[in-house]
Amino acid sequence: MLGPVILAASRSDKMRRFISAAPGTKQVVDRFIAGETVEQVVPIIEDATGKGLEVTLDVVGEDITTPEQAAAARDAYLELIGRLKELGLGTKAEMSVKLSMFGQSLENGHELALANVRPVVEAAAAIGTTVTLDAEDHTTLDSMFAIHEELRKDHPQTGCVIQAYLFRTEDDARRLADAGSRVRIVKGAYKEPASVAYEDKAEIDKAYVRILRTLMEGEGYPMIGSHDPRLIAIAQELARKAGRKLDEYEFQMLYGIRSDEHIRLAAEGHRMRVYTAYGTDWYGYFMRRLAEKPANLLFFGRSILTKG
Repeated sequence: MLGPVILAASRSDKMRRFISAAPGTKQVVDRFIAGETVEQVVPIIEDATGKGLEVTLDVVGEDITTPEQAAAARDAYLELIGRLKELGLGTKAEMSVKLSMFGQSLENGHELALANVRPVVEAAAAIGTTVTLDAEDHTTLDSMFAIHEELRKDHPQTGCVIQAYLFRTEDDARRLADAGSRVRIVKGAYKEPASVAYEDKAEIDKAYVRILRTLMEGEGYPMIGSHDPRLIAIAQELARKAGRKLDEYEFQMLYGIRSDEHIRLAAEGHRMRVYTAYGTDWYGYFMRRLAEKPANLLFFGRSILTKG
């Protein structure tokens, strides 16, 4: 399977240098990354919201090695929130954050990440929007969930992400499916050992459906992160059986993938949010997008051959 190989490459400095220098890389990166700066991404936000879509914004970058870099990541999000306020887009655009970017892996990382993300959550709330804590590899999740619980004391709308391929996630979903919670479910895009995660696609899909049923039957707000037509149809049926109205859950898809489906779901009255990443440190995010779907890798390969 190519997925695990690509995920391993996402941690390789040698592969980072090779792919960054490849002639066709920019063409493919531009498909998944909306820009490098706030100003470059603003027209994309305005275009999406003008089409009846909503967005969640991710300032890419995970390889933080100093507290100063973590503080800079915090400031990048605060700059973004300030720009959203100026544009009056607070109710249509939320933020997605990776706690690794806020210093989670550094010395005293749990406390550092909480201290850095709190002002972002507070600033987002002040303009009428929210923050969702992205899930990363399984070793970071206890810290992420603890920070999520702490932030919800003052800002209960703070969301989090759970990953269907992890064995632990069904228990996490039951715990999180309470009133006021906002939970995004995704399949998972990190290289995990067989001791903690399903490896077979069919088993991951089955787990996804079980977890989604728990969320739909709970009292929270499910966010369905998937491009899979079958899982989208199942989600709609589970929502119907649970008696949920169209504004009591939402679909989320990545910028640059199945854009026509974004429009279709929104036209049907669904809340449809586009996960929109931007920034200069795009490598890790980009490699996970390649690993998730073989077609993305083929597209990249053709681009390199065409430009080479």
